[in-house]
Amino acid sequence: MKLNPEKTSFGRHETFPLRYGWLPKGFQAVQKDPHIFENADEATVRMGVGKNMVHSIRYWLRATGMMASNDYSLTQLGKKLLNEEKPRGWDPYLEDETTIWLLHWLLASNSELSTTWFWFFNSFHKPKFTAQEAQVALRDFVKANVKSAVATTTLKSDAAVLLRMYVQSKGNTRTPLEDALDSPLSVLGLINQEPGGKSYMSQASPRHGLPEAVLAYAVIELFRYREVQALPLEELMYSRQGYAAPGAVFRLSESTLVGKLENLVEVFPGIFEIRETAGLHQLYQLDEVDPLKVLNAHYRSRPLESAA
Repeated sequence: MKLNPEKTSFGRHETFPLRYGWLPKGFQAVQKDPHIFENADEATVRMGVGKNMVHSIRYWLRATGMMASNDYSLTQLGKKLLNEEKPRGWDPYLEDETTIWLLHWLLASNSELSTTWFWFFNSFHKPKFTAQEAQVALRDFVKANVKSAVATTTLKSDAAVLLRMYVQSKGNTRTPLEDALDSPLSVLGLINQEPGGKSYMSQASPRHGLPEAVLAYAVIELFRYREVQALPLEELMYSRQGYAAPGAVFRLSESTLVGKLENLVEVFPGIFEIRETAGLHQLYQLDEVDPLKVLNAHYRSRPLESAA
């Protein structure tokens, strides 16, 4: 959640953007055999993809928090979300857009494993840009904030993969079918390509499709990581002290974020409250709540109190 100059990652996706079936495929493979990723050759045969894709699937499982970062154990969130067997997960095949918004937050707030994604959504605020401008900005960010040296080619690859993940394809008929399939993140509309394809846009928007449960999950995570009970609305809007900010990650305007936070106060009474003190508006967390319970209440369409 907080950027650590000594703990960053670049280029571990093997140049493959996250694809729709990869998280379910990888997750279920680990469920059947917790050691499957220890032998890349065997995993290639059993998962039906190339060796580099096996490494990429393993990386995306970790970057999205579905699998632990230091071993091959599946996380509690991963089990709640992707479990195919009983008890069935909330969305094993990524059919609910809520899941895509959640995965976006998990990637864009993971400064350690998906540093480029963290940089782009928390620190890169240019609404219109070219691929070259994004690469230069990423390189400058790394020079200023990362202790280890990172090859320019690696950063170029990261920037290219990020754009491919969030921009919907134009349906190039010469592209192999498997490569033409958009990443699930492309449905969110967080990055768009201008006609002609020379520049991109990533601008603030009302984000009507952003579920309250995902915003609540992000806010609760931020409170937990920062170990505070109150946060200025400005720090929920803009990344401060190296922490992810929901307003920036979801590309919201200030007024839209405030409106959505006010809605959270209504939807989760007794948990959140907005107060003004000495001209400073802050969001308070009045009661600690498990963010998984918030997600469960949403996916199971139950009141939060009865969500198990």
